[in-house]
Amino acid sequence: MPLVVWPAALAMWGPGDQSSKHAHHAMHLVLCRQGTLTVRAAGMKTAERAAAVLVGPDVSHSLDARGSDVLLLFVEPESDDGARLQASLEGPVRLFDEARRDALLAPLPAAGPIPHEAVGPWMEATLQALSGTPEPPRRVHPRVRKLLRHLRSEPAPEDTSLEALSEVAGLSTGRLMHAFTESLGVPLRPYLLWLRLQRAAGAIAAGRTLGEAAHAAGFSDSAHLTRTFRRMFGTTPSSLQRRSQFVQAKARPGAAS
Repeated sequence: MPLVVWPAALAMWGPGDQSSKHAHHAMHLVLCRQGTLTVRAAGMKTAERAAAVLVGPDVSHSLDARGSDVLLLFVEPESDDGARLQASLEGPVRLFDEARRDALLAPLPAAGPIPHEAVGPWMEATLQALSGTPEPPRRVHPRVRKLLRHLRSEPAPEDTSLEALSEVAGLSTGRLMHAFTESLGVPLRPYLLWLRLQRAAGAIAAGRTLGEAAHAAGFSDSAHLTRTFRRMFGTTPSSLQRRSQFVQAKARPGAAS
Protein backbone atom coordinates (compact mmCIF):
# COMPACT_ATOMS: atom_id res chain seq x y z
CA MET A 1 0.00 0.00 0.00
CA PRO A 2 1.20 3.58 -0.58
CA LEU A 3 2.75 5.29 2.42
CA VAL A 4 2.80 9.00 3.09
CA VAL A 5 6.02 10.94 3.51
CA TRP A 6 4.53 13.82 5.49
CA PRO A 7 3.63 13.05 9.12
CA ALA A 8 0.77 10.68 8.98
CA ALA A 9 -2.71 11.50 7.85
CA LEU A 10 -5.16 8.67 7.33
CA ALA A 11 -8.78 8.67 6.17
CA MET A 12 -11.31 5.85 6.49
CA TRP A 13 -14.99 5.70 5.65
CA GLY A 14 -17.83 3.28 6.17
CA PRO A 15 -20.55 2.37 8.68
CA GLY A 16 -20.53 4.35 11.92
CA ASP A 17 -19.68 2.59 15.16
CA GLN A 18 -19.68 3.13 18.91
CA SER A 19 -16.32 3.59 20.61
CA SER A 20 -15.47 3.24 24.26
CA LYS A 21 -13.71 6.05 26.12
CA HIS A 22 -10.20 6.42 24.70
CA ALA A 23 -7.50 8.91 23.75
CA HIS A 24 -4.94 8.98 20.98
CA HIS A 25 -2.22 11.38 20.02
CA ALA A 26 -3.55 11.94 16.52
CA MET A 27 -6.15 14.63 15.94
CA HIS A 28 -9.47 13.12 14.93
CA LEU A 29 -12.09 14.59 12.58
CA VAL A 30 -15.30 12.56 12.29
CA LEU A 31 -18.04 13.59 9.87
CA CYS A 32 -21.43 11.88 9.59
CA ARG A 33 -22.40 11.74 5.94
CA GLN A 34 -26.00 11.96 7.13
CA GLY A 35 -27.59 12.58 10.51
CA THR A 36 -25.60 13.23 13.67
CA LEU A 37 -23.40 11.50 16.21
CA THR A 38 -23.09 11.69 19.99
CA VAL A 39 -19.78 12.81 21.49
CA ARG A 40 -18.57 12.89 25.07
CA ALA A 41 -15.13 14.32 25.76
CA ALA A 42 -12.99 15.64 28.58
CA GLY A 43 -14.18 19.12 29.53
CA MET A 44 -17.78 18.48 28.43
CA LYS A 45 -20.40 18.31 31.22
CA THR A 46 -22.77 16.17 29.16
CA ALA A 47 -22.75 14.27 25.89
CA GLU A 48 -23.70 16.39 22.89
CA ARG A 49 -24.92 15.72 19.39
CA ALA A 50 -23.23 17.12 16.31
CA ALA A 51 -22.97 16.45 12.59
CA ALA A 52 -19.17 16.35 12.87
CA VAL A 53 -16.50 16.74 15.53
CA LEU A 54 -12.81 17.59 15.66
CA VAL A 55 -11.06 16.13 18.71
CA GLY A 56 -7.77 17.54 19.93
CA PRO A 57 -4.67 15.41 20.58
CA ASP A 58 -4.63 13.23 23.72
CA VAL A 59 -8.22 14.19 24.59
CA SER A 60 -10.23 11.41 26.23
CA HIS A 61 -13.48 10.93 24.31
CA SER A 62 -16.14 8.47 23.19
CA LEU A 63 -18.34 8.55 20.10
CA ASP A 64 -21.55 6.92 19.00
CA ALA A 65 -22.16 7.20 15.25
CA ARG A 66 -24.26 4.09 14.82
CA GLY A 67 -26.85 4.36 12.09
CA SER A 68 -24.79 6.73 9.92
CA ASP A 69 -22.01 6.38 7.39
CA VAL A 70 -18.95 8.29 8.60
CA LEU A 71 -15.77 9.72 7.19
CA LEU A 72 -12.83 9.77 9.60
CA LEU A 73 -9.60 11.74 9.27
CA PHE A 74 -6.63 11.30 11.60
CA VAL A 75 -3.74 13.82 11.58
CA GLU A 76 -0.51 13.88 13.57
CA PRO A 77 -0.58 17.02 15.76
CA GLU A 78 3.17 17.68 15.40
CA SER A 79 2.91 17.91 11.63
CA ASP A 80 2.54 21.30 9.94
CA ASP A 81 -1.07 20.53 9.08
CA GLY A 82 -1.72 19.28 12.59
CA ALA A 83 -0.36 22.48 14.10
CA ARG A 84 -2.62 24.58 11.89
CA LEU A 85 -5.58 22.35 12.65
CA GLN A 86 -4.99 22.76 16.38
CA ALA A 87 -5.14 26.52 15.91
CA SER A 88 -8.84 26.15 15.03
CA LEU A 89 -9.62 24.61 18.42
CA GLU A 90 -10.84 26.77 21.29
CA GLY A 91 -11.22 23.80 23.63
CA PRO A 92 -10.74 20.03 23.70
CA VAL A 93 -13.20 19.51 20.83
CA ARG A 94 -14.86 21.50 18.08
CA LEU A 95 -18.44 20.62 17.11
CA PHE A 96 -19.91 21.25 13.66
CA ASP A 97 -23.57 21.67 12.75
CA GLU A 98 -25.11 20.10 9.65
CA ALA A 99 -24.59 23.18 7.47
CA ARG A 100 -20.86 23.29 8.20
CA ARG A 101 -20.60 19.51 7.80
CA ASP A 102 -22.34 19.70 4.43
CA ALA A 103 -19.92 22.42 3.29
CA LEU A 104 -16.91 20.30 4.24
CA LEU A 105 -18.32 17.24 2.46
CA ALA A 106 -19.51 19.18 -0.63
CA PRO A 107 -16.70 17.87 -2.92
CA LEU A 108 -17.77 14.25 -2.22
CA PRO A 109 -20.96 12.34 -3.06
CA ALA A 110 -23.73 12.94 -0.52
CA ALA A 111 -24.43 9.20 -0.32
CA GLY A 112 -23.25 5.92 -1.73
CA PRO A 113 -19.69 4.96 -2.71
CA ILE A 114 -16.91 7.53 -2.42
CA PRO A 115 -14.42 7.47 -5.32
CA HIS A 116 -11.08 6.46 -3.86
CA GLU A 117 -9.20 9.01 -5.95
CA ALA A 118 -11.37 11.85 -4.62
CA VAL A 119 -10.47 11.41 -0.96
CA GLY A 120 -6.83 12.51 -1.08
CA PRO A 121 -7.66 15.93 -2.58
CA TRP A 122 -10.60 16.21 -0.17
CA MET A 123 -8.27 15.62 2.80
CA GLU A 124 -5.93 18.41 1.78
CA ALA A 125 -8.80 20.80 0.98
CA THR A 126 -10.42 20.06 4.35
CA LEU A 127 -7.19 20.62 6.26
CA GLN A 128 -6.79 23.92 4.43
CA ALA A 129 -10.40 24.95 5.16
CA LEU A 130 -10.02 24.29 8.89
CA SER A 131 -6.51 25.69 9.26
CA GLY A 132 -4.57 28.90 9.12
CA THR A 133 -2.16 30.17 6.50
CA PRO A 134 0.25 27.40 5.39
CA GLU A 135 3.85 27.83 6.38
CA PRO A 136 6.74 27.27 3.93
CA PRO A 137 7.51 23.55 3.51
CA ARG A 138 10.17 22.11 5.75
CA ARG A 139 13.60 21.22 4.38
CA VAL A 140 14.12 17.48 4.82
CA HIS A 141 17.61 16.46 5.93
CA PRO A 142 19.15 14.14 3.29
CA ARG A 143 19.91 11.47 5.92
CA VAL A 144 16.29 11.64 7.12
CA ARG A 145 15.16 11.24 3.50
CA LYS A 146 17.31 8.12 3.29
CA LEU A 147 15.75 6.77 6.47
CA LEU A 148 12.23 7.45 5.17
CA ARG A 149 12.94 5.35 2.09
CA HIS A 150 14.09 2.56 4.40
CA LEU A 151 11.00 2.82 6.60
CA ARG A 152 8.67 2.75 3.59
CA SER A 153 10.36 -0.28 2.04
CA GLU A 154 8.52 -3.57 1.57
CA PRO A 155 8.47 -5.66 3.63
CA ALA A 156 8.54 -3.43 6.70
CA PRO A 157 11.98 -3.22 8.39
CA GLU A 158 12.17 -5.73 11.25
CA ASP A 159 14.56 -3.73 13.45
CA THR A 160 13.31 -0.23 14.21
CA SER A 161 15.38 0.34 17.33
CA LEU A 162 16.92 3.78 17.58
CA GLU A 163 20.38 2.28 17.22
CA ALA A 164 19.46 0.41 14.03
CA LEU A 165 17.76 3.44 12.49
CA SER A 166 20.72 5.64 13.40
CA GLU A 167 22.99 3.23 11.56
CA VAL A 168 20.75 3.33 8.48
CA ALA A 169 20.71 7.13 8.52
CA GLY A 170 24.39 7.45 9.29
CA LEU A 171 23.74 9.81 12.20
CA SER A 172 24.20 9.55 15.95
CA THR A 173 21.05 8.70 17.87
CA GLY A 174 20.79 12.20 19.32
CA ARG A 175 21.40 13.90 15.99
CA LEU A 176 18.89 11.63 14.23
CA MET A 177 16.11 12.43 16.71
CA HIS A 178 16.73 16.15 16.34
CA ALA A 179 17.06 16.06 12.54
CA PHE A 180 13.94 13.91 12.16
CA THR A 181 11.74 16.21 14.23
CA GLU A 182 13.17 19.29 12.54
CA SER A 183 12.61 17.79 9.06
CA LEU A 184 9.12 16.34 9.46
CA GLY A 185 7.67 18.24 12.39
CA VAL A 186 6.94 15.05 14.32
CA PRO A 187 9.24 13.01 16.63
CA LEU A 188 10.56 9.69 15.36
CA ARG A 189 8.70 7.34 17.73
CA PRO A 190 5.14 8.72 17.17
CA TYR A 191 5.86 8.68 13.44
CA LEU A 192 6.96 5.03 13.59
CA LEU A 193 3.88 3.97 15.54
CA TRP A 194 1.52 5.72 13.15
CA LEU A 195 3.38 4.25 10.17
CA ARG A 196 2.92 0.77 11.62
CA LEU A 197 -0.77 1.39 12.24
CA GLN A 198 -1.13 2.59 8.66
CA ARG A 199 0.48 -0.61 7.39
CA ALA A 200 -1.81 -2.68 9.59
CA ALA A 201 -4.89 -0.73 8.45
CA GLY A 202 -3.94 -1.22 4.81
CA ALA A 203 -3.39 -4.93 5.30
CA ILE A 204 -6.73 -5.38 7.10
CA ALA A 205 -8.60 -3.35 4.47
CA ALA A 206 -6.97 -5.56 1.80
CA GLY A 207 -8.52 -8.61 3.42
CA ARG A 208 -5.58 -10.05 5.37
CA THR A 209 -6.12 -11.65 8.77
CA LEU A 210 -5.25 -9.78 11.96
CA GLY A 211 -2.22 -12.03 12.44
CA GLU A 212 -0.98 -11.32 8.92
CA ALA A 213 -1.62 -7.60 9.35
CA ALA A 214 0.24 -7.56 12.67
CA HIS A 215 3.25 -9.29 11.12
CA ALA A 216 3.25 -7.02 8.06
CA ALA A 217 3.21 -3.93 10.27
CA GLY A 218 5.88 -5.06 12.72
CA PHE A 219 3.67 -5.86 15.73
CA SER A 220 4.64 -8.91 17.77
CA ASP A 221 1.25 -10.59 17.25
CA SER A 222 -2.45 -9.88 16.69
CA ALA A 223 -2.98 -9.28 20.41
CA HIS A 224 -0.31 -6.55 20.39
CA LEU A 225 -1.96 -4.96 17.34
CA THR A 226 -5.40 -5.16 18.97
CA ARG A 227 -4.18 -3.53 22.21
CA THR A 228 -2.52 -0.68 20.31
CA PHE A 229 -5.50 -0.24 18.02
CA ARG A 230 -7.93 -0.10 20.94
CA ARG A 231 -5.72 2.40 22.79
CA MET A 232 -5.49 4.63 19.71
CA PHE A 233 -9.02 4.30 18.34
CA GLY A 234 -11.22 3.05 21.17
CA THR A 235 -12.25 0.02 19.12
CA THR A 236 -10.71 -3.19 17.78
CA PRO A 237 -9.07 -3.67 14.37
CA SER A 238 -11.92 -5.99 13.45
CA SER A 239 -14.08 -2.85 13.19
CA LEU A 240 -11.88 -1.79 10.27
CA GLN A 241 -12.79 -5.02 8.51
CA ARG A 242 -16.34 -3.66 8.35
CA ARG A 243 -15.05 -0.48 6.70
CA SER A 244 -14.09 -1.66 3.26
CA GLN A 245 -12.57 1.64 2.17
CA PHE A 246 -9.62 3.67 3.34
CA VAL A 247 -7.09 6.01 1.79
CA GLN A 248 -3.86 7.70 2.79
CA ALA A 249 -2.97 11.21 1.78
CA LYS A 250 -0.52 11.73 -1.03
CA ALA A 251 2.84 13.40 -0.44
CA ARG A 252 2.68 17.15 -0.12
CA PRO A 253 4.81 19.26 -2.46
CA GLY A 254 8.30 19.65 -1.06
CA ALA A 255 8.19 16.52 1.08
CA ALA A 256 10.81 13.79 0.90
CA SER A 257 10.44 11.15 -1.76
